[in-house]
Amino acid sequence: MKKVALLLANGFEEGEALFVVDILRRANIACDMVSIKDKNVTGSHSITVLADKVIQEIHSNDYDMIVLPGGQPGADNLRDSKEVITLIQEMNQKNKFIAAICAAPQVLEKAGIIQNKKVTSYPAEKYREILKESNYQESLVVVDGNIITSRGPATTLPFAYQLVEILGGNSKELKEKMLYNDLIQEIKMQS
Repeated sequence: MKKVALLLANGFEEGEALFVVDILRRANIACDMVSIKDKNVTGSHSITVLADKVIQEIHSNDYDMIVLPGGQPGADNLRDSKEVITLIQEMNQKNKFIAAICAAPQVLEKAGIIQNKKVTSYPAEKYREILKESNYQESLVVVDGNIITSRGPATTLPFAYQLVEILGGNSKELKEKMLYNDLIQEIKMQS
């Protein structure tokens, strides 16, 4: 069974984190919520969750993928954690999957793993400037080798479904069950 670590820091974007965990678990992919400090972690909208583990309890050999949600100051807290940077670098050296959404691609930049890679992020000038050594894209989800990035809260579903596919799961079945395809059809009809 594939296994994912989703990292949580105080100030994380709740939707980007919890929807990813939910979708991965629906796809029967093991997903641990891993805090970088205490097991109780509070998001940017004052929702507190209980993490499954803390970062000191895990190793890069234990996981096939690491996921970093955005949010402020959550993404900054991930970026400023030496343990997070080391884990990302180890995962990258092993060519394991590394995914980041919204403000979190800045953590990948700090880890030094996305030079000349195709990436996206929240579309603020601040992040485009931080990611200037990368090949910045305007797409909702961007995959370049073992690196997967996405734009923000509204792109969480396509991001999570892409992670399922990358890990060998069936996102088509999930999309049907979760009415995602109906949503997309409705949006197209309203355009």
